[in-house]
Amino acid sequence: MDFIKIVDALIAALYFCGAVVHVAGAVAGRKKALRAGAAMTLCGFGMHTGVLCVLLAVQFGTELTRSDFYFSLLAWSLLLIFFLLWWRLSASFLGLVAAPLALILFLSSMTLGGSRLPLPPALSGLFFGLHIGALFAAIGLLAMAGVAGAAYIVIEHKIKTKEKLSGFFKTLPPLSTFDKMNRLAVSAGFPLYTLGLISGFIWAGFTWGKTFSWDPKEIAAIFIWLLYAFLFHQRVMIGWQGRKTAWMVIWVFGLTIASMLGINFLLPTHHSFKS
Repeated sequence: MDFIKIVDALIAALYFCGAVVHVAGAVAGRKKALRAGAAMTLCGFGMHTGVLCVLLAVQFGTELTRSDFYFSLLAWSLLLIFFLLWWRLSASFLGLVAAPLALILFLSSMTLGGSRLPLPPALSGLFFGLHIGALFAAIGLLAMAGVAGAAYIVIEHKIKTKEKLSGFFKTLPPLSTFDKMNRLAVSAGFPLYTLGLISGFIWAGFTWGKTFSWDPKEIAAIFIWLLYAFLFHQRVMIGWQGRKTAWMVIWVFGLTIASMLGINFLLPTHHSFKS
């Protein structure tokens, strides 16, 4: 596995350079720097994809139980969503957060002790595809929508106060683009989050004999789901848009990250990431 560690270091270096160049290019308003930063991040993403494929092919059942693997996969999922949205909506500005956040998550995966979570061998593929895959896709969508929501709020305030948009803000897309990202995160992300949550409870039933055990992580997940369900109803069914949904998606994403980092590391839970 020494070769994997060397490749991991190269990936981290590419993610770091990509994040720095991307942010610097955005601040300076240089499109060439933005493209260069994105290219570095994309190269790191390609190598990252290869490493994940190798690990899953060689040690499928083992890797799925490692907490460090989850952080690595979350970083990869976040960048995948970012590149898809960039391609679909020309939302290059999302790299301002996607690249640094992916770097932090990937570095976290390199420093974690690799504690193992209980997982029935017969359900490893099902658990990976439904629970982790669906939840990470939903979190990636929430992260990008959270960034778009914050940008929406700032730019809308500037427009209402008749403040002139200059520098970096002049390069951003119209408010309608941010709202499209919000709608995508809600309409696609909520069903994915629901699928991940339900499959997680099914997995818990097979693993611990109880589908619900009042575990802090389970309670937090249900609370987040209820808030997400409210947002989904108001956005898709009622037609909410703009500032309201921007603030709501920021709250849902913030609580999701707080649950992952706070509960998984600080509280006694079945989902603990501590070694």
